[in-house]
Amino acid sequence: MSDSAEKRISTDMIYNLNDNPPPLQAFLAALQHMMAIFVGIITPPLIIGGALGLPPDMKAYIINMALFVSGIATFIQVKKFGPIGSGLLSIQGTSFTFLSLSIGIGFSVLNSGGTPEQALGTIFGVALVMSPVEMIFSRFIPALKKIITPLVSGIVVTLIGMSLIKVGMTDIGGGAWLLANKPEFFASGTNIMLAAIVLVTIILFNRSQNKYLRMGAIVIGLIVGYVIAAAMGLVNFGKISGLSVINAPIPFKFGFHIASGYLIPMGLLYLITTVESIGDLTATSMISGEPIEGDVYFKRISGGVLGDGVNSALAAVFNSFPNTTFSQNNGVIQMTGVASRRVGFWIAGLLVLFGLFPIVGGLFSIIPNSVLGGATIIMFGTVAASGIRIIASSIIDRRGVIIMAISFGLGLGVAFVPAILSHAPSIVQQIFSSAITTGGLTAILLNIVLPQSFRKQSAGSNPMGDMG
Repeated sequence: MSDSAEKRISTDMIYNLNDNPPPLQAFLAALQHMMAIFVGIITPPLIIGGALGLPPDMKAYIINMALFVSGIATFIQVKKFGPIGSGLLSIQGTSFTFLSLSIGIGFSVLNSGGTPEQALGTIFGVALVMSPVEMIFSRFIPALKKIITPLVSGIVVTLIGMSLIKVGMTDIGGGAWLLANKPEFFASGTNIMLAAIVLVTIILFNRSQNKYLRMGAIVIGLIVGYVIAAAMGLVNFGKISGLSVINAPIPFKFGFHIASGYLIPMGLLYLITTVESIGDLTATSMISGEPIEGDVYFKRISGGVLGDGVNSALAAVFNSFPNTTFSQNNGVIQMTGVASRRVGFWIAGLLVLFGLFPIVGGLFSIIPNSVLGGATIIMFGTVAASGIRIIASSIIDRRGVIIMAISFGLGLGVAFVPAILSHAPSIVQQIFSSAITTGGLTAILLNIVLPQSFRKQSAGSNPMGDMG
């Protein structure tokens, strides 16, 4: 294919996409990827399980299933089956994008008198029913990028991070259960101290000149906090003493339920994660020295997004949350100089192996909320900061400012004052009670209806225009 048809980026890769590194080197590279993704995979089920007050055995199970499904999904994405998968070293993991909505669905079921099993069954049911959204849009990648621009996706990602900060702060204080049932113990000195230790540890290691310590900063911070909490007698290992030796992946273990009011919000998030995956897959292709335009590139991107949708459906069947392509692995590829897809097979195998042993999920299921909160407050803040960076990559003129202002105003408004929807039909409340849904739909609508001439008229003017 000619240079005009495909554009490749020169890299210093030691092993390129189709190379076969020796087993030991491939294994060591896989371990570095595991260090980068492990906490990211287990954090969503940890947060959701804690927020919904799930018992340790149930929480441990969904943590294990997150690892198991991520392994299967990574294999599908890397191996590529027909049109499904990118064929790149693109690692799949549990998506943070769906975290806030999943908690909202769970609370809705619990507040209506449902059981924790029904809450999880509803989350997975809604996720499964709407997963075709991403599969369908994978066939229309060029058109989709005209609708979901960097401004729109940046607004949604920022709202996701802002919405989750409340969850992180609640965990720092001791968790939602403690706040609701024993508020006098919430935000105790012990909880604040543990969260602060984790936070400071992560910051110190993040600033390290050693790339491996920097890459493992969150893991190290959690371990330090966990060990200190255990030494203080705050970790009850007895809660996991009865776990089985092997976890059997059981399809629809928690049943299959649908909450119709959450279908549209879930579909919107699949739309947004489609755009995020396009960016992640493009970055993976670029740093791997593969084409970033032309037929091969678009087939890989379409296959990768289709793989995201198929893997998210698979995740719902096996009691886990929607999957997406992780971006942090791109940094590992650059650091190691290894872009071989064979490393992905090692990663997939390790994830499946960890997912089959309940002790892995069990040990994480009993992490004190304050320890987890010290780490997640950084992770959620980073999500919001990433959204701001995406917004900054686009032209912020008067048109952009108005889209941002209205989207953030309405999105955060319904989160701060949920009573504004108190007289609306219940289905409207379910759809628009989320800051992500309200703000995201507003941004998409305004991006479509506000004429581009509005942008041209504002060129060179004060970005605040008549609003100053």
